[in-house]
Amino acid sequence: MPAELPATVAEALEHAQVAPADSAVVVVPLDGGPLQLTRNADVPMNPASTMKLLTTYVALQTLGPNYRWHTQLLASRPPAAGRIDGDLIVRGSGDPSLVIERWWLLLERLRALGVREIQGDLVLDRSAYAEVPLAGPTIDGNDLRPYNVAPDALLINFKTLSLDFVPDRAAGLAHVIATPQLDGVRVPAHVPLSNGPCADWKEQLQADFSHPRAVRFGGRFALACGPKTWHVSLLSPDEYALATFRSLWKASGGTLHGGVRAGLAGPDAIELVESTSPPLSEVVRDINKNSNNVMARQLFLTLGAQSAAPTALAPDDPLDDSVDGAGPMRAADSSLEPAGAARSARVIRGWLDQQGLRMPELVLQNGSGLSRQERISAASLAQLLVHAWSSNQMPNFLASLPLAGVDGTMKKRPAASGAAYIKTGYLSDVRALAGYVFAASGHHYVVVALINDAHAQAAQAAHDELLDWIWREG
Repeated sequence: MPAELPATVAEALEHAQVAPADSAVVVVPLDGGPLQLTRNADVPMNPASTMKLLTTYVALQTLGPNYRWHTQLLASRPPAAGRIDGDLIVRGSGDPSLVIERWWLLLERLRALGVREIQGDLVLDRSAYAEVPLAGPTIDGNDLRPYNVAPDALLINFKTLSLDFVPDRAAGLAHVIATPQLDGVRVPAHVPLSNGPCADWKEQLQADFSHPRAVRFGGRFALACGPKTWHVSLLSPDEYALATFRSLWKASGGTLHGGVRAGLAGPDAIELVESTSPPLSEVVRDINKNSNNVMARQLFLTLGAQSAAPTALAPDDPLDDSVDGAGPMRAADSSLEPAGAARSARVIRGWLDQQGLRMPELVLQNGSGLSRQERISAASLAQLLVHAWSSNQMPNFLASLPLAGVDGTMKKRPAASGAAYIKTGYLSDVRALAGYVFAASGHHYVVVALINDAHAQAAQAAHDELLDWIWREG
């Protein structure tokens, strides 16, 4: 198989000063097309977010596209006269998509039962996960960035506060809109405007988050910026759960007398209301289209939790979502063994072995690619994509990938516009892409391209040239 790169791709890599040994490329025809290319294909490399392809595809195959997570509100005794005489327990199952709207709806359903007063605490049951890594350094040292939020069996709204800055020329200020409202957290209602250029607008605001419950801005917001949004993660998981609960519960007319603490729902706990996530097929689209690291890590841990005690469905069960290489499974429940990264890695390796997909170089840490340890070769990613092309999960998998020039992380990439379904990956010193190109000739190709080099950031043009070459010449 040829190892010589197209001239335009080779020139772009040389211009970016990427060493030949630091770049891997695989192009595989899926239907007899004329192009085929391999270079450094078996070298283990950091794939950045293209590792999400492995996690999401294995999840579709083993859990089924209709798999859903459940978040429950429970109490030790039934409510009486609108009051819970005890604690309200929130039991999570690792739902990656428990956004603030669904959290609000869950509490509204509790309120609709007539509950208005909770005498005890808000008890958070995270037993679906073996452990919650709350401490330790993040990959880039920026603990405020939402993509660094740690996995949590009870992850609410990605533990994120969104600050919208809306300039008001007439008033000479920018309104600051905080979403969601966090009980006990103060955010300035506005900041002064400036007439300067919109350069590093976050730096110009001179934000002070050192006291998370009293956010301050010492600078100004440039009128030229137009509306902007800044997403930050300020509170611990327990603090965030309590702050959002108190705010929403108060707004609905409810009262919570206690505080917040970790705990377990006892065997006699009574389920009051439940929130069910969107199906896995939708969650996978959110993960891959937007390269959501937090959701990918939640899904990765779910694979380990579900492996402990899957319940096979009868062939005529209405929930049957049979998948290649595995029987259908029911959604997780609290009786399963808690999730852990090591078990999830074993589940993925086991499924790969069952399918004959040998990846001896594979190193898994969290399944999202937000890692300095994870490794896979371009050849292994390519064989995964070839396998997916022929599977009954192909429609769901393909629909989850960003379409070049149209949406997701490929929206602003014009290469092979409208004809390439591509997952991208970015870390400092890493650039990656993997997916499918529908060539102008009508042929279809798998493409994987990985760069691990100090100059990787300058090499995106080489990957764009590769996509255009496949579309044009394939």
